[in-house]
Amino acid sequence: MLFGKLLPREGNFFDMFNQHAERIVEAARAFSQLVANYNDLHLREKYAQDVDNAERAADRVTHDINKAVHKTFITPIDREQIHSLINTMDDVADLFQDSAETMSLYDVRYMTDEITRLTDLSVKSCERLQDAVRLLNKLADPASAEAALKTCEEIDKLEGDADRVLRSAMSKLFREDVDVRELIKLKAIYELLETITDKCEDVANLIEGIVLENS
Repeated sequence: MLFGKLLPREGNFFDMFNQHAERIVEAARAFSQLVANYNDLHLREKYAQDVDNAERAADRVTHDINKAVHKTFITPIDREQIHSLINTMDDVADLFQDSAETMSLYDVRYMTDEITRLTDLSVKSCERLQDAVRLLNKLADPASAEAALKTCEEIDKLEGDADRVLRSAMSKLFREDVDVRELIKLKAIYELLETITDKCEDVANLIEGIVLENS
C-alpha cells in the first residue's frame, strides 16, 4: 500500500491530450492557409513551416505522454487506450506535414477545387476532434459523455463526406485529359488528404470506446 502511495497517480494526461489537439488544429489551419495562398511562394513557404512547427510540437507532446505512462502508477484511463489515442492523434499531425512535403517534392503547380474541399473537411474534422478531446476529463457528467459521442458521430460524417469527394476527384482525374505526371501528383495529394479524415475517424472511434467504458 505504501509503495502505491509513493508512486505518481493520474498525471496531467487530459491536459496533454488537449495540448496535442491544439497542435493538430494549428497544423490543419496552417495547411489550409498554405492551400489558399499556394500561388504566393513566400506565403507557401511560411505556412509550410508553420505546419512543420505544429507537427514537431505535437511530437513532443506525444513523447511526454508516452513517457508519463511509464512513470505513472495509476492512470485516469487504461494505459493501452492512452497509447492508442495519442499515437493515432499524432498520425493526424504527421499527415498534414506529409501532405505539405509531398506538394513540394512533387512540384505540384496548382491547387484544385478538390484539394480545397478535402482540406476544408480535414480542418473541420480536426476542430471537432479537438472538441471531443476536451470532453474526455468530464466523462462522469452524462451530458458531457453524450456530447462527446455526438461529436464523434459528426467526425464520422465528415469522413464520409471526404470519401465521396475523393471518389468524385478520382473519377474526374481519370475521365479528363490530364497529363500523366499531374494525374500521379494529384492522386497522391487527394489520397493523403482523405487519409487525414480517416485518421480523425480512428481517433473518434477510440474516444467512443473510452466514453463507453468510463462514463
